[in-house]
Amino acid sequence: MPSRPLTPVTRVLRLCLHALLLGLLALACARAVADSAPHAGWVIGLSSLLAAVYAAGVRAPAVHRSARAAGLWLAGVGAVWAALLAVSPDGVWIAFPLYFLELHLLRLRWGLTAVAATACAAIGGFLAHSGTVTPGAFLGPLLGGAVAVATVLGYQALYRESERRRELIEELIATRAELAAAERGAGILAERERLAREIHDTLAQGLSSIQLLLRAAERALSEGPADRTPPQPTAGGNPVAGASGAALRAPAAAVPPSPTAAALGHIARAREAAQDNLAEARRFVRALTPPDLEHGSLAAALERLCSGAPGPRVRFSVSGSPRALPTPYEVALLRIAQSALANVVRHAAAGRAEITLTFMDTSVTLDVVDDGRGFDPAGAASGGGGFGLPAMRARAESLGGLFTVESDPGQGTAVAVTLPLPVEA
Repeated sequence: MPSRPLTPVTRVLRLCLHALLLGLLALACARAVADSAPHAGWVIGLSSLLAAVYAAGVRAPAVHRSARAAGLWLAGVGAVWAALLAVSPDGVWIAFPLYFLELHLLRLRWGLTAVAATACAAIGGFLAHSGTVTPGAFLGPLLGGAVAVATVLGYQALYRESERRRELIEELIATRAELAAAERGAGILAERERLAREIHDTLAQGLSSIQLLLRAAERALSEGPADRTPPQPTAGGNPVAGASGAALRAPAAAVPPSPTAAALGHIARAREAAQDNLAEARRFVRALTPPDLEHGSLAAALERLCSGAPGPRVRFSVSGSPRALPTPYEVALLRIAQSALANVVRHAAAGRAEITLTFMDTSVTLDVVDDGRGFDPAGAASGGGGFGLPAMRARAESLGGLFTVESDPGQGTAVAVTLPLPVEA
């Protein structure tokens, strides 16, 4: 039958079975020598042969993979045991570990048949050596076989139940992971829809207003003084008299604003709309900024991160002349520092750690160094590590930065990320 994966309990049980069989063989040899049995040499030789055959089968992978190979091996063990039983009454006790072997390696029907045959052989050997028929000659092998059958069947039932529970747990874990992924996807879609509505109702409308105002300003500027209608002469050909008469008959008409003044008015309203939209855009950025960066600088957020870290003593320092960084840079550096420090706390077993933020002319660098146990970066890069290092590397590379890890077992770890500063216009 196919071999099952060994658990700590099954390993202990298997070692106990090996020790029981070898101990019973040693006992048979010792009693044969101590009692000066006539077949002591045969007892020692057959016991040694049985131990050798047993050890060869235990170490043979085919016995654990193939029912045919297991049957042949058990037949060989049984033949040597029958020979030992013929020369020594102490061979009867070997039947008990044989019960477990037969039930473990053979299918249930054949295993029960082999147990019954082994019990009959043990009873016959005991009767042949004792010469008398007693109830103990039957009860011992039969009770031993019954106990072995009950034990193995109970273990198999527990094993099947354990397998069903393991499969159920794996399904629950997979379902939970799928549910979490679905919730994350739903949250991302909901956030995108919310941002789309906000942008449509604020920024998009504001930009449309700016566009309309600028078009109005363009039309106003395109209307030169020549486009205005000149005053029409009155009847009689005297414009002065006509004007005077009109002044007496009705109030003077309002002078229309000049095209330049109208255009400047449209431009002023467009600037106001642009300022309002800029304020809305900044509000969106603040809403997407981590809480640690809402009320302070990146250096202050890193200082709070170090002071609140559990475990090792963490020191924070700033080198160079601090300067304002774009929000994506601050978010990336803060998240990388949080992830690196979490690795130090969980895995490094470090006593001290240091986070350094360095401002240079064209770049900014974050270093996280600890004196912990270290690790092999090559093994982590080949898939032996978790998700933390690839996530930090992806954050750095998304901004055109460089991410490096230096570590050796027992030598601590140094994580560094360098981001190029954007060129100021």
